[in-house]
Amino acid sequence: MTQTIAGTNGSSGGDVNPLRAGVTSSRITDPCNVIFFGASGDLVKRMLMPAMYNLRLGDVLPANYGIVGFARSEYDSEQFRDEMHKSIDEFSRTGPAKDPLWSDFAKRLSYVSGSFEDKAAYAELRKQLEANDAELGTAANRLFYLSTPPSVFGLIIDMLDEAGLGPNNNKTGWTRVIVEKPFGTDLDSARALQAEVSKVFDEKAIYRIDHYLGKEPVQDIMALRFANVIFEPLWNRRYVDSVQITAAETVGVEDRGGYYDNAGALRDMIQNHVMNLLALVAMEPPVSPTADNIRDEKFKVLSALRPMDRNRIMQDSARGQYDPGSIGGKPVPGYREEPNVNPQSNTETYAAVKLFIDNWRWADVPFYLRSGKRLQRKNSEIAIRFKGIPHRLFGETGDSIDSNVLVMKIQPEEGVSLRFSAKVPGPKMHIRSVSMDFNYGTGFGVVSAPAYERLIGDAMRGDATLFTRWDAVQQAWEQVMPILERWQNSYDDSFPNYSAGSQGPSSSDRLLAADGREWRKI
Repeated sequence: MTQTIAGTNGSSGGDVNPLRAGVTSSRITDPCNVIFFGASGDLVKRMLMPAMYNLRLGDVLPANYGIVGFARSEYDSEQFRDEMHKSIDEFSRTGPAKDPLWSDFAKRLSYVSGSFEDKAAYAELRKQLEANDAELGTAANRLFYLSTPPSVFGLIIDMLDEAGLGPNNNKTGWTRVIVEKPFGTDLDSARALQAEVSKVFDEKAIYRIDHYLGKEPVQDIMALRFANVIFEPLWNRRYVDSVQITAAETVGVEDRGGYYDNAGALRDMIQNHVMNLLALVAMEPPVSPTADNIRDEKFKVLSALRPMDRNRIMQDSARGQYDPGSIGGKPVPGYREEPNVNPQSNTETYAAVKLFIDNWRWADVPFYLRSGKRLQRKNSEIAIRFKGIPHRLFGETGDSIDSNVLVMKIQPEEGVSLRFSAKVPGPKMHIRSVSMDFNYGTGFGVVSAPAYERLIGDAMRGDATLFTRWDAVQQAWEQVMPILERWQNSYDDSFPNYSAGSQGPSSSDRLLAADGREWRKI
């Protein structure tokens, strides 16, 4: 079922936004059940259930669907509906749930209470899914979403198989599983988890979710490169000086101190989110836009990453931990003062690494990756810095001619900026850097939907393009393991070494200064 979007709100008539004219929106065709494990948790309440409701509000969900929550909390289905109503009212981007849409949505919600090792609960889940097939027409198609700690992924999958809910037992429909990050805590645990999951699910049925990949500007990286002739000819070592990828946050660990103190910035952000951005920036053009062809090219990039020289880890990486400071004029505690954090913690809240891709396109171009908490500003971006001009012709004495920079802005701003040199009006040839900016919201007249809406919809469609394949996960772990092992086995006496609300630790600045470069301001 296809709908053509004529105006800014998708309806016919009214003023037409020329950037959206003719855009089509496809409704999901396959009926199905979506089953959320960990349904009483924060992720379901804040993100996943509002995403499902907004998919329904946008007429994207199939005509026949069911949603089942599974968790330890002792709700019945009616109480679960009440809880989800509150969650949607509080967290949905479209505002509170309203009738008659809510009533139709609510009747498709059901709940199973039980622990993840409770066989009787899985039998009850199977009974509920079969009832949905009969009453809601969900056709035995099932999407299991594991919104749970990774430590129980293997258990849940084994129990599903034992209860006859695995793909091998489903003869009339399809069965898929979405796995939340982190996929393992190191290379060995990731391999062990993969062995567990792959005993039951084929790789094509496993959807490893990275919400960064669902963000509109991230998806546009490929369009920017491969739908425009002006960028791709310059996208190589002849013209690119360096690449900086930044994922900066102003928030601390909030209520995740127990988890984060055993994870850190390298595991939590660099190994997955930031590595995925690197792969999209650096990959070769795929032979077609299919999921496997795109993921093949991403895997090739990660395979070409130069192995980290263990003797240079301290020169080619930097770590930090935030001290008390202020964010937005308000005082905030240091990391070691956060709840459930070890007062002598050696866990990094900031990580930066320098990587090289040993292939024909990128040989000797440094890729600088950084991510940190409690920094001056929330800012995620990819900056392509081009090489300087080969010979200076213009500019008065004292004018600096900066390199051109193309910036893909991911959050909180969403758009693209190109920095180039221009003459200042007047009789003299003064040169200054200026910017051309594109913003998604103003350009297309819409607010980008949260990433989870896109990703859940894609999984229901069976489109794995924006999900991470196992071979890429393994390559990313192999790249960061030497750094992780070095950091875990050496105590950093400088911690805490940057103030909350700052640009990060000085060791990160030295990482680039050693190459005669500097970080862009956060």
